[in-house]
Amino acid sequence: MQQKLFIGPKVRRLREARSWKLEPCASRLGLSVSYLSQIEANQRPVTARVLISMMRVFDVDAASLDADDDQRLMADLREAAAESLDDGPPPTLAELKLVATNAPNFARNYLNLHRAHQRIDERLKTTEEAVALDETVAASALLPYEEVRDYFHYRNNYVHDLDLAAEQVAARCGVGPDIPLEQTLEVYLRDHLKVRVRRTSGGDLMRRFDPATRELTLNTVQPSETRSFQMACHIVAAELGELIEAELAVAGLRSRSAAEICRISLTNYAAGALVLPYEAFRTAAHDLRHDIDLLSLRFQASFEQTCHRLSTLQRPGMRGVPFYFVRVDPAGNITKRHSATRFQFARFGGTCPLWNVHEAFGRDGRILTQVAEMPDNTRYLCLAWGILKRSGSHLHPDRRYALGLGCEVQYADAIVYSDGVDLKGPAARIGVSCRICERDDCAQRAFPPVDRGFSVPEFERSIVPFSLVRREG
Repeated sequence: MQQKLFIGPKVRRLREARSWKLEPCASRLGLSVSYLSQIEANQRPVTARVLISMMRVFDVDAASLDADDDQRLMADLREAAAESLDDGPPPTLAELKLVATNAPNFARNYLNLHRAHQRIDERLKTTEEAVALDETVAASALLPYEEVRDYFHYRNNYVHDLDLAAEQVAARCGVGPDIPLEQTLEVYLRDHLKVRVRRTSGGDLMRRFDPATRELTLNTVQPSETRSFQMACHIVAAELGELIEAELAVAGLRSRSAAEICRISLTNYAAGALVLPYEAFRTAAHDLRHDIDLLSLRFQASFEQTCHRLSTLQRPGMRGVPFYFVRVDPAGNITKRHSATRFQFARFGGTCPLWNVHEAFGRDGRILTQVAEMPDNTRYLCLAWGILKRSGSHLHPDRRYALGLGCEVQYADAIVYSDGVDLKGPAARIGVSCRICERDDCAQRAFPPVDRGFSVPEFERSIVPFSLVRREG
C-alpha cells in the first residue's frame, strides 16, 4: 500500500515565503480554504492531483515536496532518543513523526544537542581513563565530520549551483568521454592557470601546490585516475573558490573545524562534477545501464569515484536513479556515506551484520548482489565490492575498503547488475543497526534495542538468549 503524503509544514513554508495569504493561495491551487488549511495542519494527505498543482503554482519539483527528509529526520530522532533514555518510556513513532514533520528545526537542534552531549560524555570517559593511566589524551574530533555529513545528507547529496559551475569548467577544460583526461587537465593548468605539473614518487603525498613557483606536485605512486582528480581539485579551488565559500557561508556549520572539513568536501564534490560532468555522465549511465566498469573506462575515473558520482545525480528536471553510496573499512567504520534514497545509515553505532557490504572483503573485487528489505518494507538492490588501494611500498600496508551502492528495487531494471536476480523473491531482512532495529526474530541480533525492554527465560535458551517486549505506538 502506498504511503500517504503529509507535507503540511512544507506547503506552509512555501506559501509564507511568497507572502501569500491562505485564501489567494487556495484559489491558485484550485482548493477550498478549509482543504488547504487541513493540508497545512497535516490533517489531510496530499493527492497526486494536488501535488502536481503545487509543483506548478509554487514552481518547485516533486523532491521539494516529498517526505524523504521527514523519514530521514525521524530515523535520526529515534536513534538519538533511544540513546538518551533513562527510566522513562521511549517516545512513540507517532510522536517522533509529529516532531519531524511539524518542527524540523527543533528536531535538528535536538540532534545537535544529543551529539554535543555524546561528545562530552566520551571526553569525560576518555579523561577518566587518561587520569588513571597518567596519560594525555586529545579531544575527539568526530563531531565536525558528523556535522559535515549532515550537511550533505540533508542536501540530498547534491549541491546545485556548484554542480552547474563545475560542469561549465569541464566544458572549458575540454573534459568528456573517451578524451585523455590527465593530459587534458594538465594542459588546462598550464595554459589557463599558469601552473606547471611535476611528478614525484614515494610517500603518502597526493597533491602539493607551491604558490611561489606555481608548481603542482603529484605522486606517480597514485593511479592516473587519482592524479586527474587531484588536478581537478586544484582547478575548482582556483576557479570556483568564491562559490565554495558562498556555500560554506549558508551551511550554518558551528565550528571552524567543520567549516574546514566542509571546504575540502565541497572541493572534492566540485572536482568529481568536473571529471564526471553531469549531463554527459547521466546520459552514459542510462545508456550503459549503470555498468560501473564501463563508465569508469569511458570517463577515466576510478571505481570509487564513479560510484560516488552516481549517488549525486539529483539535478531538478534531470534526475538519475537515486542511489546510496558507502565506503566501509575492515573494522566496520563507515568512512564515506552519501544517499539520495530513503536508506538509513547508523549514526551512533555499528551497521547491520546481514548487509552484504560486510561480505565484500577478501572477495577480490567480485560484485556481490543482494535484495534486502528494511523494517519499513522498502526493498533495495544492494551491490558490494572489495577494493585494494596499494601503498606503493612493501614497507607500508595497503588500504582495504568495501564499497556499497544500492537503489530501491523499483529502479532495478535500469541497473545491469539486476539481470538474473529475483527481485520479488525472498529478501535479506536487514536493519539500520541492532541498537534500534525493530525486528523481533533476527538470529544475528547482537544485543537488544536500547529503546525496548527484554526478558531472559530461565529454563529455555535460543540462539538469541532474550526476547523483546512488544513496543507500543
